[in-house]
Amino acid sequence: MRYRARMFSLVCIDSAVVLVSIFVSHFLLNPFSSYIVTEVIIVTPITLLITHHLFAYIFGLYRRVWRYASMEELVGLFSVVTSSVIITAVIQKLMFNNIYARGLTLTYMLHILMLGGIRFWWRFAQTVIFEVQFKSKGIQPAKRKRTLIIGAGSTGRMLLRQLKEHPTTDLQPVAFLDDNTTVQHLNIGGLPVAGAIDDIETVVKRYKIEHVVIAIPSLKKQQLDQIITTAKKHVNNVQILPMIGDLASGKISINEIRDVSIEDLLGREPVQLDTKGIADKIENQTVLITGAGGSIGSELCRQLCLFNPQRVVLLGHGENSIYHIEMELKSKYRNQIELCTEIADIQDRDRMIDIMMKYKPSFVFHAAAHKHVPLMERNPEAAVKNNIYGTKNVAEAADIAGVDTFVMISTDKAVNPTSVMGATKRIAEIVVQNLDRKSKTRFVAVRFGNVLGSRGSVIPLFKKQIANGGPITVTHPDMTRYFMTIPEASRLVIQAGSLARGGEVFVLDMGEPVKIVDLASNLIKLSGFTEDEIKIEYTGMRPGEKLYEEILNEEEVHPGQVFSKIYIGKATELDAEEVLSTIEQKIHDKEALRTTLLSITNKKNTTKPNHDKIKEVLNAAY
Repeated sequence: MRYRARMFSLVCIDSAVVLVSIFVSHFLLNPFSSYIVTEVIIVTPITLLITHHLFAYIFGLYRRVWRYASMEELVGLFSVVTSSVIITAVIQKLMFNNIYARGLTLTYMLHILMLGGIRFWWRFAQTVIFEVQFKSKGIQPAKRKRTLIIGAGSTGRMLLRQLKEHPTTDLQPVAFLDDNTTVQHLNIGGLPVAGAIDDIETVVKRYKIEHVVIAIPSLKKQQLDQIITTAKKHVNNVQILPMIGDLASGKISINEIRDVSIEDLLGREPVQLDTKGIADKIENQTVLITGAGGSIGSELCRQLCLFNPQRVVLLGHGENSIYHIEMELKSKYRNQIELCTEIADIQDRDRMIDIMMKYKPSFVFHAAAHKHVPLMERNPEAAVKNNIYGTKNVAEAADIAGVDTFVMISTDKAVNPTSVMGATKRIAEIVVQNLDRKSKTRFVAVRFGNVLGSRGSVIPLFKKQIANGGPITVTHPDMTRYFMTIPEASRLVIQAGSLARGGEVFVLDMGEPVKIVDLASNLIKLSGFTEDEIKIEYTGMRPGEKLYEEILNEEEVHPGQVFSKIYIGKATELDAEEVLSTIEQKIHDKEALRTTLLSITNKKNTTKPNHDKIKEVLNAAY
């Protein structure tokens, strides 16, 4: 009802503007003339009214919120008036063999000035009214934080406009910084561009900055690190805007401002997926995810739902985590996707077969596994039963049910494993590869390293240690790991699944390995502390841990890049039945079992992997 009333009001206002502009222009040009009365009094007003409202509808002029008017709205207004006046001129020529050029020109100018003036006056009035209401609630501008916007480009300008239009925010923009010399020391939107990014320390002091927002999507990791290091010396709050491409609307909103995260400091390029290729495989299909309540499993569920499957089956052992992801997805896809939950243990083979036969999924993403290295060292039998036999149960059930594609989530710890966990995951890969050779189902594994923010990663532990005042515990100063974000890993897993032909071990490009001590230092910095305030202590390596992780050993490298950041590793093939028979004989002897697992999977123990050689072969795939 309010929308119709608003639309009616705008139509009436625009109609009045059209008529006034016509008659004022006629009076100004011919105050005492009855020049073509039929044309001026009847034809031109009717034509201009009809064409104006027609083009206003086409260009969406009445659907725009003028309180947030910008150049885009001004262009729309200009297009409507120009189109309607041109059509009116054509009709004048056809009907009277003459165009009242001077009158139409003046009408055109008055038309734009009056329409634009009314709308931008309304924008200004609403902003003033909103600020008055804001102040009447007792919130004074003095309480807002003096904010420095780093980046005076399109993202920074969009942010400034949003902050001005939302006085309820506690951020008060006072200056820009930008490396573009053509805008330095100029004013943009009423704010000075106070200098280059390197001037941050001087500008923070000069303008008494309390808050910094980074609004440069293309900022390099080193620059971001430098800005945070410098800014944190003087202000407590440093935030960032994501890339516009990461936003659903494609536009900046103050709600998108967030704290700088450790993911930002990794500096990884965003993943570009073949969305059409994935959608062709996933859309209107049934997809089953094991371990659906875990960090990777739940993110796989979120990402898969974006491709409009008909049904998503959430399978997991922990009822609470399954319940949480079910509720989250139902709130978004209640009437779009059928969501089913199954609480089940992958070690129960009959139950796995029953579930697979019940839903007959096209895709299975197997994310359920025991992943904690030290715990699995102490409990090798549990690791074997879950990671090896559990995978075997799910895979064989998928084969029986005629699943199209089975994707197993593996790990870089499966390469030359020194731990029980890594060895069991490598043997699970062997089981899947063997099954692929005799099944119509395409069985593949996807291997990647650590994901930031997962429940078992170091990040939550480090954050807890910082919150407790330290120290942060790191096992070794030279320890490195490959890292990627959970969403990135999940997207690439889905992409790899869509590319599967059967039998592949896909390897995700994890970028460069990161020192754990550097990760700890960055988290301390992001938390607003120094390493003098939060100490880093070295505790020594734990059983089963490697100093360096590997994504491939040199014998496994196969120079075939199948997609950006996705390679095929030519993993060594072993006979699964023979491997399982050997393991079965040692299952109840903890030490013998551990020794057997490592002897099966580890042909050599690498002190430090030859990253350069592996990278050289991988790069040959480009």
